[in-house]
Amino acid sequence: MVRDVTDVYREFGDERLPPGQHRTESFPILSKGNEPRVPREEWSLSVTGAVDDAVTLDWDEFTALGVETQRQDFHCVTGWSKFDCEFTGVPLTTLADHVGVDDDAVHVMFSAADDYTTDLPLDASLRPETLLAFEFDGDPLPRSHGGPVRVVTPHRYAYKGAKWVTGVEFLTEPERGFWERRGYSVTANPWDEERYSDS
Repeated sequence: MVRDVTDVYREFGDERLPPGQHRTESFPILSKGNEPRVPREEWSLSVTGAVDDAVTLDWDEFTALGVETQRQDFHCVTGWSKFDCEFTGVPLTTLADHVGVDDDAVHVMFSAADDYTTDLPLDASLRPETLLAFEFDGDPLPRSHGGPVRVVTPHRYAYKGAKWVTGVEFLTEPERGFWERRGYSVTANPWDEERYSDS
């Protein structure tokens, strides 16, 4: 069963395609640098910070948390959008329930095998459509698109979705990730064209 979340735009704007975006059928590949090689059998995910139970999960432990497939739209800050992507993975809300997030947590930092980081306010992270995805359109997520696991955030620009994700940290104070420290928006709402920070 596929859960369709392509209507998430109704919460943020009148049109499915955010302003300033153009629709593409291709899936362009953008990264900050070289693509790390992370074999699935060697991959693990650390969950730390303001949680009841910090854990490091291997592949089997991660997928045993509960998996679902979602149909999502994907919006890149560089101006393109791809509709109707089918991603399979573990919802971030499921992971959060597993570790128990403290009441004083306000932010989430995602980290990746290539040393990339990206942050989101807690309320923008803990949404049902934020997915730690390991399949795309029924196949294992390609390395070039962040396999074995990446975060997808259809309600935010895609730089909020760390490729090759290896860590999730729940923070009691905001911190800035890789692009956010370089002037990109923390909130990154495509329908408000929040591409860059006001500060």
